[in-house]
Amino acid sequence: MTVTTFDESERLIWAGRAAAYAASFAKLCAYPVPPLLDAAGVGPDVRLLDVGTGPGTVAAAACARGATVTAVDAEPTMVELAVKAAPAADVRVAALPELPFADAEFDAVVANFVLNHVGRPQVALTELRRVVRPGGWIAVTIWATPPAPGQALIGRAIQAGGAVRPPHLPAGLAAEDDFPRDESGLRGLMDAAGLREATCETLRWDHRASADEWWSGPAGGSGVRRAAGAEPDTPRPRRDQAPLRSVQRGVRRR
Repeated sequence: MTVTTFDESERLIWAGRAAAYAASFAKLCAYPVPPLLDAAGVGPDVRLLDVGTGPGTVAAAACARGATVTAVDAEPTMVELAVKAAPAADVRVAALPELPFADAEFDAVVANFVLNHVGRPQVALTELRRVVRPGGWIAVTIWATPPAPGQALIGRAIQAGGAVRPPHLPAGLAAEDDFPRDESGLRGLMDAAGLREATCETLRWDHRASADEWWSGPAGGSGVRRAAGAEPDTPRPRRDQAPLRSVQRGVRRR
């Protein structure tokens, strides 16, 4: 399996950014964790793989349910935080599109907002299917489109700061790898990856964050700003504290 230019840029963008992410955007991404684990049937003694664990939010919640948890992330600083958050889990550095696990090794696999960060989502889902046992569960979340205010806020802040994306960084997935971020597009992706009996659910929640939280996290000190080419001393655009509404889609497979 080939790592794409998009994959490489994502790993560069997030390199060393675990602390900034954990202090900001990770709080928003934590909201769907309970329904994500419910969708995967995670409970006592379930062998769970958490792909793209980040700071270990999902892994810690799964351990609290009594699951036997393995968690991976492409970014070593994320793995360091996940080890602290979920000391009972087996946490290691690994990434899609190739996972270092045997076929059918897990009862369930979850990936919280990970498909948004891989260059070939269909290939990634096929790999998740490979490592889950027959009759097991796969549960994933993605950001829906059009982007919710919280997502659009970051782009507006970057634009207001006068940042320009470097030409060598891809603006998105290759056309042949992209898919519509809606229920029909997600179902099509599931079918192409060999998954069946998929169900989709849309979750909505409000998240309130201060301007300082977002600037010091994803919009400022994080790789999002670095990828857009902004310098550390870029003047901060004026922003007020405001609720950020986000929409998420969950999928599960039996």
